Amino acid sequence: MVLLLAMGWRHLLFENWRVDPDRLADHLPEALAVDEYDGSGWLSVVPFTNVSVRPKGLPRRLGLSLPELNLRTYVTYEGEPAVYFFNLDAQGALSVLGARVFHHLPYYYARISLELDDGRVEFRSRRLHPGDRPAHYRATYWPTGDPFSSADDPLAAFLTERYRFYTEAPDGTVRYTDVDHDSWTLYPADATVETETLFRANGFARPDGEPIRYYSRGLDVVASPSASVR
Repeated sequence: MVLLLAMGWRHLLFENWRVDPDRLADHLPEALAVDEYDGSGWLSVVPFTNVSVRPKGLPRRLGLSLPELNLRTYVTYEGEPAVYFFNLDAQGALSVLGARVFHHLPYYYARISLELDDGRVEFRSRRLHPGDRPAHYRATYWPTGDPFSSADDPLAAFLTERYRFYTEAPDGTVRYTDVDHDSWTLYPADATVETETLFRANGFARPDGEPIRYYSRGLDVVASPSASVR
């Protein structure tokens, strides 16, 4: 990709678990370090939908809508904080192919639906990518309290105020994409998760305990082209 991409992220759930940093390190490229908060690494499941995905400068009406589900953690490279994705399951086959080719991201084709029902989000995802481990997720989630700015909560800021993600290209080089957006407006959230196999599909045991959950109605984003760190 040689163009800036503009899009909106909408109806997000951030489900966040504490994880032993050593467990995470075993799953990361050697060049990346686990970013810790309060002595823990973190794994997050994030269902949401992309809206108006398009090259920056084109009208919103020409953009695509693409629901997505990812499992991610938090890393640094030479001190620069970022997100690292273990998987990104998405509805659009061509978008999955483009993200794999141009961003070296672990995108997988999935059948996904996101529906709103009386203030709750019903999210369903079933991976259909040929030759890869099946991954299913079925949940209903909703906000439970008053909105707050992520910048005012240190843990929420750690988990959501990320403006870069790193990837590893097939030749082993580390690449990055910068993501520009405003601070998040978040809500405390609750969820009923009926099915979840993302951890197993990525070689993790499901973390113990209940996650810390946030909901956001969303914000607009501009993503840069992928570039090598060196």
